[in-house]
Amino acid sequence: MGTRAPVVDHGPRTGARVALTFDADMTDGMLASLRAGRVKSYANLRILDLLEREQVPATFFLTGKWVRRYPDVTRRIAANPRFELANHTYGHAAFTAGCYDLPRLPVDELARDVAKTFEVIAPYGGRQTRYFRFPGLCHDAAALDALAPLGVTVVDGDVVSGDPFATAWKPLVRAVLDHVRPGSVVIMHVTEANAAMTDEALPHILAGLRERGLAPAPLSEVLAGG
Repeated sequence: MGTRAPVVDHGPRTGARVALTFDADMTDGMLASLRAGRVKSYANLRILDLLEREQVPATFFLTGKWVRRYPDVTRRIAANPRFELANHTYGHAAFTAGCYDLPRLPVDELARDVAKTFEVIAPYGGRQTRYFRFPGLCHDAAALDALAPLGVTVVDGDVVSGDPFATAWKPLVRAVLDHVRPGSVVIMHVTEANAAMTDEALPHILAGLRERGLAPAPLSEVLAGG
């Protein structure tokens, strides 16, 4: 049996640290919506404003196409020492069959797609990681085997906010605070047009974490349990 990329859902259940992670999806369809003026933005700057203002650590899983569409925002993320940069594929295609309605990449293209994304992110510097998240969290043995040579750690997460296409912010807050525990990895999105409630939910999530004695930390620190 060959080597397989490791998958983690959370860090050690000790201490008081949790990881806030934000996916930055971008597909060709999303780019077309931007060009046609059907949507205004897939970069929620209000999230960055809040995280910066309150000095909250976070980790951003970036698609290569999002980085190329929003180089200035990527630069802003990379410049913040509290933010980490991670990999979310190049164009948010599925790495397995039956992953929502996402088009699927052939298995022999998976490693190249992820490697290309690292190459796109690398010039921005900052706190770069070898963390990777599959679109839709969809993966199988073949996908994990394909990524093993890249030395990535696959990060799924154990707290799903449900923010894509949400129409109200309160359910997002409940989804996070009802399930968060020490070592948790919370999944949210920074893609404003298709996750419009995240910035409204985030202040309440942060307040709820404080009430529970939990503190956001960079993903690397949460997974290390340090």
